[in-house]
Amino acid sequence: MSSNAPRLTALDALHRALGATMTDFAGWDMPLRYGSERDEHNAVRTRAGLFDLSHMGEITVTGPQAAALLNHALVGNIASVGVGRARYTMICREDGGILDDLIVYRLAETEYMVVANASNAQVVLDALTERAAGFDAEVRDDRDAYALIAVQGPESPGILKSLTDADLDGLKYYAGLPGTVAGVPALIARTGYTGEDGFELFVAPSDAERLWQALTEAGAPVGLIPCGLSCRDTLRLEAGMPLYGHELSTELTPFDAGLGRVVKFDKEGDFVGREALTEAAARAETAPPRVLVGLVAEGRRVPRAGYAVVADGKVIGEVTSGAPSPTLGKPIAMAYVDAAHAAPGTTGVGVDIRGSHEPYEVVALPFYKRQK
Repeated sequence: MSSNAPRLTALDALHRALGATMTDFAGWDMPLRYGSERDEHNAVRTRAGLFDLSHMGEITVTGPQAAALLNHALVGNIASVGVGRARYTMICREDGGILDDLIVYRLAETEYMVVANASNAQVVLDALTERAAGFDAEVRDDRDAYALIAVQGPESPGILKSLTDADLDGLKYYAGLPGTVAGVPALIARTGYTGEDGFELFVAPSDAERLWQALTEAGAPVGLIPCGLSCRDTLRLEAGMPLYGHELSTELTPFDAGLGRVVKFDKEGDFVGREALTEAAARAETAPPRVLVGLVAEGRRVPRAGYAVVADGKVIGEVTSGAPSPTLGKPIAMAYVDAAHAAPGTTGVGVDIRGSHEPYEVVALPFYKRQK
């Protein structure tokens, strides 16, 4: 097999048997959709959807100084995360540019699991390994040790409850606990990237197919269907969740992305990028950078990443993500725009779609919030 061939998840044969349209995503062969993207999207919003996310990059950090290493390597205060809890954070370069956004789970007193985006897993692994110098901690590439299956949507707690005796009611958002699901040992995390309640199940690759089939059977009566990466993108866009390579990049600091809250200057010890991020925080106070906003189309034309946002004949920003929104029934986009045009309700803003300035309304993010 050539090194250029895409990697296959443990569920590859199953996706093909289900008739999935496959695509190369960050070096992995992944299901884009099984049938209609709109049907898959709506299933997650109203019932439940099942996702294979085995392309995500799991990195284990263990040892007496695991917490200290992560506090040094990442911008968040990881030492303050309780056992069984998770935190959204970022890893930045020395110049403050975002290398990736991450979820860090504290599995035990001296054991953490860092979950990186598929496209950045190697970069994150290399950075953590390099930053571990001088710490009594070990960084381990565990990408091959896990398959990751997500069940998302309002019916997901009921579906999962029928397959496990783990205390799901006591499992808060951004927490994880070890349990057995359909006889399979799993780390059950109440996390997701859809804007809905749901769970992500980290399991051994050899158990993935058994778990997928059990979830499919348990979810059938309430309308669960398999879902691909395409609807995952429209779901996260409606929920206003950033995607690396679109809303986040090495060109931006967390403060440029409106996510300065993830940077914890008050934690113990120094951390990579502190000086640059201190300056970025001060800059953001005095001269606000472009602001990430939502745009809702008045017409039917769909904006795409890279399209210019315009007002009064001038370019005032750039679209980072755009798609038709099944929930709103209109095209939507996230875009970075000049602060003067960032207030929700701002009129006279358009997107340059192949030379035509299509009218858009500026709205606050997210576009969609689930009813609790």
